[in-house]
Amino acid sequence: MYEPYWDTIGAGKTFTHPVDFSWLPAGSRIVDYGCGYGRVTALAREHGFAEVEGFDPSAALIERARRDHPGLPFHVLTDPPRLPHADGTVDAVLLIAVLTCVPSETDQRALIAELARVLRPGGLLYVSDLLLQIDDRNIARYERDAGTHGPYGTFRTDDGATLRHYSADWLERLVLSRFATATTWEIEVETMNANPATALQLIARKAA
Repeated sequence: MYEPYWDTIGAGKTFTHPVDFSWLPAGSRIVDYGCGYGRVTALAREHGFAEVEGFDPSAALIERARRDHPGLPFHVLTDPPRLPHADGTVDAVLLIAVLTCVPSETDQRALIAELARVLRPGGLLYVSDLLLQIDDRNIARYERDAGTHGPYGTFRTDDGATLRHYSADWLERLVLSRFATATTWEIEVETMNANPATALQLIARKAA
């Protein structure tokens, strides 16, 4: 599930997906899963969420997070996707541009199941991730690498990352396999390699 790329070249990337914190109730205990260098964790604290902590499998990214945001709690995931929380003890989980880094459907389902485990009944999962793109550059990558690195939509970047883009239907079905309801909308983002892309944001609620 974890690729060493994120401890080398990937540890220096910039991530830009926005988060609409108005969806999250005041006072929520939040887990930023796949927090990278802590950008969204820090934004959550700036929006008044005192109980927020970031987790990532990359020791290099967590080191960067601790350096960039001293005083915020960041933790290296040693057995991803497992979190060190009891069942039903988290109010909200942020999963921002993480599924694109998880091409395996088995690993995707394990991740969503783990997040559902730690969320309390009625808790929220906030997903932002990249859709299948329709430009010639991305279509060429999908067609070139389909079957080599994973299903259609999976590709290798020029600098060595294995990533996957998804249909909106796939993302919704994946999340709704463990969650009761979902609200979705599309946004425009910039990828970690500074290319324009369309993303899906999704808020899902665990059954009460």
